[in-house]
Amino acid sequence: MSRRNYTEVTEFILLGLTSRPELQVAFFVLFLVVYILTVIGNVGMIVLIKTDSRLHTPMYFFLSSLSVLDLCFSTNVTPKMLENFLSEKKTISYAGCLVQCYIVIAVVLTEHCMLAVMAYDHYMAICHPLLYSSKMSKHVCVHLVIVPYVYDFLLSVMETLRTYNLSFCGANEIDHFYRADPPLVKLACSDTYSKELSMYIVGGYSNVQSLLIILTSYVFILVAIRRSRSAEGRKKAFSTCGSHLTVVTIFYGTLSYMYLRPPTKKSVGQGKMVAVFYTTVIPMLNPMIYGLRNKDVKEALRKAIGKQKLGK
Repeated sequence: MSRRNYTEVTEFILLGLTSRPELQVAFFVLFLVVYILTVIGNVGMIVLIKTDSRLHTPMYFFLSSLSVLDLCFSTNVTPKMLENFLSEKKTISYAGCLVQCYIVIAVVLTEHCMLAVMAYDHYMAICHPLLYSSKMSKHVCVHLVIVPYVYDFLLSVMETLRTYNLSFCGANEIDHFYRADPPLVKLACSDTYSKELSMYIVGGYSNVQSLLIILTSYVFILVAIRRSRSAEGRKKAFSTCGSHLTVVTIFYGTLSYMYLRPPTKKSVGQGKMVAVFYTTVIPMLNPMIYGLRNKDVKEALRKAIGKQKLGK
């Protein structure tokens, strides 16, 4: 039987992070500040990479793509969360639920690929420096960004349609601050086996595939670093990879904990706390991690600030 024949739920209630009224305003201010910093950091990174010719390299091209994904991720979740902190009716429509579902899945899957692409770029730069310019041409870099976007955004359509085919005919309270798959699956009154299986296969495959590329790239990078006789070269290689490894560790650690577990009541509660970190904090941290650890970015930022002062 199709979902349209018997669904009664037209909107969902987001229970949010807390039910304590005295914390709502404090959380609103906290996450508003985090969101503002996220927008400033990622937009600033994109503009900086676009305007400074020294940053017109594959590494920063991929970094700007990562900033776009972080902006999409945070903007898809945080404004609705901020609205619910100050409103009595903490609801999201069924259509809004599906849109949020689509964007979350698409961005997460694409970010997996971007982190893998960035690892491959580091591998080419360190292990094959003489071939780097030809192997990582502008044409190749554009394809390495476009293909994951198209593939993962189409894959997200399929996953969202599986959610659409679930039936909700009773409870409509989602124990979360945004529309996430695990808590939503628990509310369905139709068979969820196909959706859960698909969720684990897609999430697991994306995780494993990207991690294999990242780990393989860094195995070759470590071998190349060990063979290097130049202390300066080794230092530069570690500096290049340090920021990326930090982002990879944080991103994959939190997502694996969140999604690669059965959607039980206990796991949903724990996952909500972890989700706060990767939906709001990680998008804010990424430009900071790359900016504070990267000499080129810091120099470009100082140059941009200097121009602003001269302009005044």
